[in-house]
Amino acid sequence: MPTASPEGEAFELPTAQVIGEEEVKKANDILQKYKTGKAALDKRIIDNELWFRMGHWKNYENKMMEGKPKPSSGWLFNSIANKHADAMDNYPEPNVLPRAADDEETAKVLSKILPTVLEQCDYETVYSDTWWRKLKTGTGVKGIFWDPTARKGLGEISIRSVNLLMLYWEPGVEDIQDSPNLFSLSLANSEQLEAQYPQLKGHTGHSLDVAKYIHDDSIDTADKSVVVDWYYKKAQPGGQTVLHYCKYCNGIVLYASENDPQYAESGFYDHGKYPFVFDPLFREEDSPAGFGYIDVMKDTQTAIDEMNHAMDENVKLSAKQRYILSDTAGINEEELADFGRDIVHAAGRVTDESMRPLQTAGLAGNLITYRDDRVNELKEISGNRDVSQGGTTSGLTAASAIAALQEAGSKLSRDMLKSAYRAFAQECYFIIELMRQFYDEQRVYRITGESGGTEYVPFSNAQLQPQPGGMVGGVQLGDREPIFDITVSAAKKSTFSRLSQNETAKECYQMGFFAPANADAALAALDMMDFEGIEKVRQRVGQNGTLYQQLQQMAQQLQKMAAIIDAQNGTNVSAAAGAASQAAAGSGGGSGGKTAAASTLNSLGGVVGDSSTSLSSQAAKRAMNVNNPNKE
Repeated sequence: MPTASPEGEAFELPTAQVIGEEEVKKANDILQKYKTGKAALDKRIIDNELWFRMGHWKNYENKMMEGKPKPSSGWLFNSIANKHADAMDNYPEPNVLPRAADDEETAKVLSKILPTVLEQCDYETVYSDTWWRKLKTGTGVKGIFWDPTARKGLGEISIRSVNLLMLYWEPGVEDIQDSPNLFSLSLANSEQLEAQYPQLKGHTGHSLDVAKYIHDDSIDTADKSVVVDWYYKKAQPGGQTVLHYCKYCNGIVLYASENDPQYAESGFYDHGKYPFVFDPLFREEDSPAGFGYIDVMKDTQTAIDEMNHAMDENVKLSAKQRYILSDTAGINEEELADFGRDIVHAAGRVTDESMRPLQTAGLAGNLITYRDDRVNELKEISGNRDVSQGGTTSGLTAASAIAALQEAGSKLSRDMLKSAYRAFAQECYFIIELMRQFYDEQRVYRITGESGGTEYVPFSNAQLQPQPGGMVGGVQLGDREPIFDITVSAAKKSTFSRLSQNETAKECYQMGFFAPANADAALAALDMMDFEGIEKVRQRVGQNGTLYQQLQQMAQQLQKMAAIIDAQNGTNVSAAAGAASQAAAGSGGGSGGKTAAASTLNSLGGVVGDSSTSLSSQAAKRAMNVNNPNKE
């Protein structure tokens, strides 16, 4: 019976299905076990979402707070937003390096087309969404998949930000690749599922409970069904481990790679890994997930909010006049509470014992100082100091001092970015492996260079397939698969980073680093320096030095050639002068003698060459005028 792959491709199932209802039932039992082990993490993720939205008062069941204002200051949110801004200022860019000289050309092509592939996947949006989740939950997760329906059936790589709340793995593993199973859950419209998978008709609805965020709006999921993407690793008879994939809903198999003849032996993805990259912020032991800044800041934020609530109440009570009345005072309470009345009636005698003002003491200065100290504490533990946001301490005006403080204050952000860049490099490796497996058709990518020129680069997986190792001693070597290293740099730079780099360039220029004569000294200084882009500067200085040496060598050669020409010219001139004198003497100095002398000098001048012809002619003229000084 024909069915469909996870992306909708149709194929024929073999007669005997390896994955059926019994295997799906066992997978469900494993999923329930994984959910139990992840329950505490799921609860923390849901609570952190409320903290991020400043709705954390919903977590407190305090009856004394009912009906009263619940102020939520944005110190925690401001810290998270600044961390996200740092991440976006340092958007990553890949650079592919070959491990063998034969793969250098392919590495250059990959370095050009990888940014284009990421742009087609809308990677900047994925990068931003993943960073929000990383900062809130402590872990950012991206999925790198192959979508055969993209580009009208040609297929393309798809990258998505994955909700950690919908992922389940074996409790206790640190690396997600060590889990024997991995489950990714999603909610899909039941009618659309039945239209895409006819075998699901009559079996839609909720059969699994999924963790849900707490929303202000009411979200109805009655018409949704839970779809499970089940990834699992299976050992082959030869010892190789392959990755298989099964998609099911309510116990009905929608697709299984083991039931697909195309993938039954090789596995769903040739790289054999779960197509997910985990990027924890602060790592926890025995878990691929980590914890984030909200988990660190929430207690201090709670104290600040509770103090703000008490201070707000105090200000309101201090601004409002209240009284203590005795039951025997006989004062009209309605008139007393109405500040618009000029006269308040009393039935009896009013004394200090029957009516007394109730005045609330104002806030003491040390209380406000304590609240400010807690705010500074939250800034310190989150690394969100004023200087990292552009603020400075009083009296600090020097640009270099401000830049130094900002650079020192950004080390936490740089540490976060390094972990994100490591995760990005893993994602690029996944992309290259998917290209190696699925890029059967040649594709053409438009590449815009730094100078604004446009280049069209063709590419297919033929450049990534194993290459013959050749013959050595009559023995055929095995095939060599092209392998690459990936380095990551920041494609977009913050204003401060650009300013700092521009200042470095100007200082290098002022110190004469780019003067060709100073190349050796400049290279020695650069070896002791470290700044972004130093390799390009070192390469340019080296080129200047090489060019300078070549010019020096050419100048020396020209000097030697000039000396040789001058020596030859001097010898020829002397010989020509002697011959001309003899010719002139033999003919009495007449015109015939001058003609003979000129003929002799011209014939001798031709020996020197074209370069000395003019010099010989001038020497001949001088020789002809030896006996006639008036013509000199």
